Amino acid sequence: MDQGRQVFSVDLLERYASKNRGMITCMAAGNDVIVLGTSKGWIIRHDFGVGSSYDIDLSVGRTGEQSIHKVFVDPGGSHCIATVTGVGGAESFYTHAKWPKPRVLSRLKGLLFQLRRSSWALKMGSYILGTQDGQLFEMAVDEKDKREKYIKFLFELEELPEAFMALQMETANINGGMRYYVMAVTPTRLYSFTGIGTLESVFASYKERAVHFMELPGEIPNRQVELHFFIKQRRAVHFAWLSGTGIYHGGLNFGAQHSYPNGDENFVESKALLDYSKLSDGTEIVKPSSMALSEYHFLLLIGNKVKVVNRISEQIIEELQFDITADSASRGIIGLCSDASAGLFYAYDQNSIFQVSVIDEGRDMWKVYLDLKVFAAALANCRDPLQRDQVYLVQAEAAFADKEYLRAASFYAKINYVISFEEVTLKFISINEPEALRTFLLRKLDTLSKDDKCQITMISTWATELYLDKINRLLLEDDTAIENCNSEYHSVIQEFRAFMSDCKDVLDEATTMKLLESYGRVEELVYFANLKEQYEIVIHHYIQQGEAKKALEVLQKSSVSDELQYKFAPELIMLDAYETVESWMACKNLNPRRLITAMMRYSSEPHAKNETHEVIKYLEFCVHSLHNEDPGIHNLLLSLYAKQEDDSALLRFLQCKFGKGRENGPEFFYDPKYSLRLCLKEKRTRACVHIYSMMSMHEEAVALALQKDTEFASTTVSVLQIDSELAMAEADKVEDDEDLRKKLWLMVAKHVVKQEKGVKRENIRKAIAFLKETDGLLKIEDILPFFPDFALIDDFKEAICSSLEDYNKQIEQLKEEMNDATRGADNIRNDISALTQRYAVIDREEECGVCKRKILTMTGDFRMAQGYSSSGPLAPFYVFPCGHSFHAQCLITHVTSCAHEEQAEHILDLQKQLTLLGSETRRDMNGNRSDEPITSTTTADKLRSELDDAIASECPFCGELMINEITLPFIKPEETRHSASWDLRPQTNLANQRTISLPV
Repeated sequence: MDQGRQVFSVDLLERYASKNRGMITCMAAGNDVIVLGTSKGWIIRHDFGVGSSYDIDLSVGRTGEQSIHKVFVDPGGSHCIATVTGVGGAESFYTHAKWPKPRVLSRLKGLLFQLRRSSWALKMGSYILGTQDGQLFEMAVDEKDKREKYIKFLFELEELPEAFMALQMETANINGGMRYYVMAVTPTRLYSFTGIGTLESVFASYKERAVHFMELPGEIPNRQVELHFFIKQRRAVHFAWLSGTGIYHGGLNFGAQHSYPNGDENFVESKALLDYSKLSDGTEIVKPSSMALSEYHFLLLIGNKVKVVNRISEQIIEELQFDITADSASRGIIGLCSDASAGLFYAYDQNSIFQVSVIDEGRDMWKVYLDLKVFAAALANCRDPLQRDQVYLVQAEAAFADKEYLRAASFYAKINYVISFEEVTLKFISINEPEALRTFLLRKLDTLSKDDKCQITMISTWATELYLDKINRLLLEDDTAIENCNSEYHSVIQEFRAFMSDCKDVLDEATTMKLLESYGRVEELVYFANLKEQYEIVIHHYIQQGEAKKALEVLQKSSVSDELQYKFAPELIMLDAYETVESWMACKNLNPRRLITAMMRYSSEPHAKNETHEVIKYLEFCVHSLHNEDPGIHNLLLSLYAKQEDDSALLRFLQCKFGKGRENGPEFFYDPKYSLRLCLKEKRTRACVHIYSMMSMHEEAVALALQKDTEFASTTVSVLQIDSELAMAEADKVEDDEDLRKKLWLMVAKHVVKQEKGVKRENIRKAIAFLKETDGLLKIEDILPFFPDFALIDDFKEAICSSLEDYNKQIEQLKEEMNDATRGADNIRNDISALTQRYAVIDREEECGVCKRKILTMTGDFRMAQGYSSSGPLAPFYVFPCGHSFHAQCLITHVTSCAHEEQAEHILDLQKQLTLLGSETRRDMNGNRSDEPITSTTTADKLRSELDDAIASECPFCGELMINEITLPFIKPEETRHSASWDLRPQTNLANQRTISLPV
């Protein structure tokens, strides 16, 4: 222990604490409250928490001398029970901190007992009593009624009846029930009781089972046997029994489930006995007369001194002296007591009270445990890293001395201050222990902070080299290590890979790769490259090993760049085309155009006839599923189709409209000229016909189809029929050019006739039957030149007659159409004649729709309108079938204001031209026309007709002009200035205004 600093100190708390009420005979404390019993029957209560003190005379009403035998205070400091002895026997009193008078406990009269109460486990006022004749009782006190509720018998010692000298009790809530733990001591035995339920049921169970006890014979001065619990965080953690043999102590575990054979649960752990011989230097054994228990120490009263003994090391660390007055020197210190709630200890003589304070008693406990080699407890009690280092150093040195080098390395790695890194490494290097050195380095890495980057990198690199050296040594020692999966070699490989995975961020990439390469560890090099996301190295290795699937698995990682896909595509597709294409199809972000080189390399190699062409599969996926529009992709797919024996896939591809549905988009994305050249080269005639047709080269399409027909005419009739139908289908595609369509059909007809040349009469009839398929486009006279000169007329009789009948029907139809045209012309002449007689009746009160003035009575302003001739006193006007009437000038003004700018300028221009031609013939002012024919072509009439069409084609109030006015603003631009005059402005000059008061 540190001798420079005391753990315990003694202070005089109260010199004359008995207040002349006699000498102090006993004392108890709880929650900063001290209760003293005196030789004259008084109890004195000191409450240091509130600074109050009062005394109570318990000898009132009793004869003779009375003395307080024992006082008990609960841990809360509120409840107190005192026993008075005298001539009349023993009598017990109960008092409360709030009561002015004590209450006699009549049922305890004549009993001397020990008492214990657990204030945080039992209900208020419940106690357990141990008597002088070896009996245990449960007592409950009603604080309100100030009397005993009950006293129940619990237990009695039968084998060895002795007085119960001290009691302790604790409770714990286990599995929903209350478990009681009771320890009771007699002069020679320590009894333990435990059970679930009530106190009465717990002790009743011991009628059927044996009581567990510990017997230590011997005597103690004044028969002061004591039992103490040390309370920490409101729970007893260890106990001590001051017996005649020594101090029996141990830990308390109230959750333990280890059972004795007799069924009692053992809640005592780490039991030990402190022999009294360790307390004196001489041969004479001195036994303490009283004891107190702290967390790590025993306070033993021996004579007038208190020896402080470490509970763990059993060594005396201090001796406490007391300032005793002369009148108290005869008896000296009477006893010790403790205040578990406040953590204080007290000593008392017949007059004074001394306080024993604890000053950080656990500060040197790590040294105590370290000296005892209880390293776990030593570490638990360390206060700073330096103390922990000293514990680890002792452990490491001990393990090193025992040649447990791996264990020593683990402890050395935890040390930060007391020994250097270099010193430890040299220790292991000097004894040639690379395993221990590697262990030390690995454990050291765990203790370093993230800020020690340089040190972490160096240690990790060193550990890497040690791993590699270990692997190579294992290979040299055992040639079968690689084949044996359970060998140490494989175990070290797995450990090394786990190490690289953990340290991938701190290992220098270049240095580590050089180390792996220098030791020839290719697989570990690939593993590390994978960890460092150097995927190019990994993929290259797998390709060299022919493991395309593993390479593709790496490429499918989200962190792998697409550039590696393009770089290794040619090699991978040649290695495993199926897996490569499946990988490409799984990657949605690839650009197929950049894979064309790889696909062309694969396509250039020969393949089995029934083998699935993987490139075609991928290109079809791009075109149909990804909707790829790259012409290169479409061209490549088309070229692969063209090289297949079966052209059905090629024709389906050509007939697909990939751009269908897009506005102004193409229907296909391949190059038609390239595809035509390719198909011609590969002799894919059907495909060429389709491409010609798609390019609107219908003549070439038909010619090529008929050329193929000619080439295969000598083979089978089915080929002839199919290709003739192909030519006819191409000829029939032309719809908007009748001449071209007829020309194409004539080409087909000529081909058909020539194919029948030199054949029997029946074949000529088949050729003539071809005319029916043209839907009347071709006639017999169109194909007659194609027949040979020696053909008989009888062979064409039916066709010629049919043609003549058709001509006859056409002539009759033309005649009927001419008659209909004649009748229509007559109707038009009659309508024109009727128009000259059309008129309208106008009321004399009729108003102009614009100016609201009468139509038939006008002022001088409207006397003459520009471009019109007046008829009498009337100005020119218009009358519409709907009934609206307008002056000509009003109508022109209205229409020009409502029409758009170009139309208004046109109307004004016509009016200006009519004004210039005012000397020529004009219309009547009332709208009547002259008797000249409607076809008169004078310039004025033409201009007037155009003006009429421009302004009077429909009523401006009933036609589209009125509907279009909805979109016009209410206020026209030229009216803006006028509308501004309507704005309300505040008056600025109010000086000349008069104020008129209105009566209310």
